[in-house]
Amino acid sequence: MRLNAFLFRWLILAATFISAEPQESIVPEAEDIPSVSGIDLPTSNAPEDRNVSVYLIPIEGEIGPALLFVLRRGMKEAIELGADVLVLEMDTPGGRLDVTLDIMEMLSRFDGRTITYVNTEAISAGAFISAATNEIWYAPRGIIGAAAPVSATGEDIPETMKLKLMSYLTARMESFTEGVPYRTEVLRAMMDSDYELEIDGTVIKPKGELLTLTASKAVERYGESDERLFGDGIAASLEELFIEKFGKGGYTIDRFVPTWSEELARWLTAISPLLLGVGLLCLFVEIKTPGFGFIGGAGIVLLALVFFGHHLAGLSGMEPLLIFLVGILLILVELFLLPGLIFPAVLGVVLMIGALLWGMADIWPGDAFELTPDLFVRPVVNLAVGLLLAIIGMLAVARFLPRSWFWDKMILDAGIAGTSQSDALSAEKEGVAVGAVGIAVTDLYPSGEIEIDGKRYQARLDYGSAQRGDEVEVRKVSNFELQIRRKSR
Repeated sequence: MRLNAFLFRWLILAATFISAEPQESIVPEAEDIPSVSGIDLPTSNAPEDRNVSVYLIPIEGEIGPALLFVLRRGMKEAIELGADVLVLEMDTPGGRLDVTLDIMEMLSRFDGRTITYVNTEAISAGAFISAATNEIWYAPRGIIGAAAPVSATGEDIPETMKLKLMSYLTARMESFTEGVPYRTEVLRAMMDSDYELEIDGTVIKPKGELLTLTASKAVERYGESDERLFGDGIAASLEELFIEKFGKGGYTIDRFVPTWSEELARWLTAISPLLLGVGLLCLFVEIKTPGFGFIGGAGIVLLALVFFGHHLAGLSGMEPLLIFLVGILLILVELFLLPGLIFPAVLGVVLMIGALLWGMADIWPGDAFELTPDLFVRPVVNLAVGLLLAIIGMLAVARFLPRSWFWDKMILDAGIAGTSQSDALSAEKEGVAVGAVGIAVTDLYPSGEIEIDGKRYQARLDYGSAQRGDEVEVRKVSNFELQIRRKSR
């Protein structure tokens, strides 16, 4: 069922599982996933007229948006193959709450039987996803539980928000686990330390701690109904599980195989702040050096990886990349066609920043778009981290690179024989005075290099452009570059 309690949406996005960060829901629409008719499955070794078709999807690592995209493709493939049973092989330390609820919503659309095999951990978000399946089986050393929601930094959430969130989550869990004995109570014991879990006089979890179950404890029977606590059985392997349920030779298995792009998407999504920071740093170095070469190309490639990483994970289309390219084009217009106009460059920077935020926002293609502040929380954080890394790198470049042999190689100091050298940072120390006349040794659009008394300096025109060989006059001396104007011809 859909998330219809708008009042609690901000609570879900504010309180996430460990290492979680809030983003908008990306549950695919129902029409995206075809349906099949329900099938009564065997629960013993009794032979069937046909083999049971099993589709296996591994759930590994942290629960995040990339996994939701993968699970969607796996479910569609399972339904297209006519699978009777969908099995999640679970081994996760937890993850994001909003994604967890989306996965549970998606599982409810599968008309066959769903089974979780805990091999070997279903912690935090993993416990909730497991509870949303029809059956839970365990490896002998499997564990499940410890599902208390925490903030993005891993700290406890405020008490009032916690009470509201617990109330909402309890209701949500009841909607997913209705009719299955003990599941809602056990889930509450896993996420609420103040809740005491007692069944027929037996205290399973006292107040003051969170419930985590081993495989053997999860399948213990309680109460007059003699129902298992939070599972259906223990199997040493998936093969043993399938034989137990469907009989030897009574089933066929299709396994979900992640594509290289899905694996790459997970990796790129994890390191997107680093890619963003290094990419911006490369572009800064390229701007400060004449011409265009490897460093600028590397910066563009790294920034493109930020876009494509999210695109491969199903988080955006190509529109953000196109907006980003338009921003670059406007900056190039400012540098080469209309130097000094400023407006194209400013607009270009705005478009580039907007495209970066859009590209990292959790917007599912084809779904109705709702602009909300929480949609851009993670993108803003990623952008801030990337800019911080870039600024730190820029300061290091400004301090050390101009004195290195690498800088000399980049600016091709061999172009001027003899005593010419690049020494942009030492302009004041060299005693370059306002009014000094030099020669442009590169084209200035509006930045480049000039030569004064046999030495090269980084320089920038007040306005306009200049060609190599034009005479220029120093108007201002700074520690990093000279501010100049072209002398009248």
